[in-house]
Amino acid sequence: MPAPTVPVAATDTAPALGFVALILANIALAFGPWFVRLADVGPVAAGFWRITLAIPFLAALSLAAGARPVRMPGGLWLLIAVGGVAFAADLASWHLGIVRTTMANATLFGNSAILIYPLYGFLVARAWPSRGQGIALLLAAVGAGLLMGRSYQVDPRNLAGDLLCIVAGILYTVYFIMMAKVRETMRPLPALTLASCATALPLLVFAVLLGERVWPGHWSALLGLALVSQVFGQGCMIYALGRMSPLIVGIALLIQPIVAGAVGWIAYGERLQGADWIGVALVAVALVLVRRAEVAPARAQAQEMAA
Repeated sequence: MPAPTVPVAATDTAPALGFVALILANIALAFGPWFVRLADVGPVAAGFWRITLAIPFLAALSLAAGARPVRMPGGLWLLIAVGGVAFAADLASWHLGIVRTTMANATLFGNSAILIYPLYGFLVARAWPSRGQGIALLLAAVGAGLLMGRSYQVDPRNLAGDLLCIVAGILYTVYFIMMAKVRETMRPLPALTLASCATALPLLVFAVLLGERVWPGHWSALLGLALVSQVFGQGCMIYALGRMSPLIVGIALLIQPIVAGAVGWIAYGERLQGADWIGVALVAVALVLVRRAEVAPARAQAQEMAA
């Protein structure tokens, strides 16, 4: 009697959902700089409200999904705490940089985890990237270089903002690493809710120490920042971290400066030039290549098991 076959499409469902969530996450997160600019509080205070306003929504969604309070090991609490503080420092640095450089640059440099996080993934796996992965990473690096190439030449005043955003990108990598470990044993919504709780207080302390205005006169931009960036954007990102490799996550981060550049073009006249469009095309090709490079082995393995 022949062994039952497993449809290949069924084995692709989880990775496909993770990839879609990753794309949606980066599109949503790209609107963050715009909301920060629209807010009438300080940039770090905007980060505090992004987290604080999102926590009730995340908690409600977690409870609706069946999450309940349970005793967790101390090591898991430590990962969440470190991730939360790293994310607080990331948002503080990034939001300070957002108001000192262009939207596209802020988003690109703020996501310098583009290259750092995949390298971490290779070190953990103790394996060099495959040929397809290497080509995809090279194209992504060239695309990123083209997207960032005009920053200092166009306006040296962007340099301070760019450096703050690069620091934010390194801290964002630490957050990714911590949350990827948390996702090994915890579902995405409870993980994001607890990490957000660990992020809020440090941001408030940073904002007060910087002497920023904390209480807003208008809430619309802050609500947009909380719901679009934190609830939807980070929610999809944490979901994808449990299903996508560091390489795919890293390259997909380049979607953010592309979308942010389009928003900056429409809202502030920060026009994209020819080199930017070539960078966009290279990023798109890199995403297609890395997705195919990782889907093909999984599909072959599923067919082998079915046989």
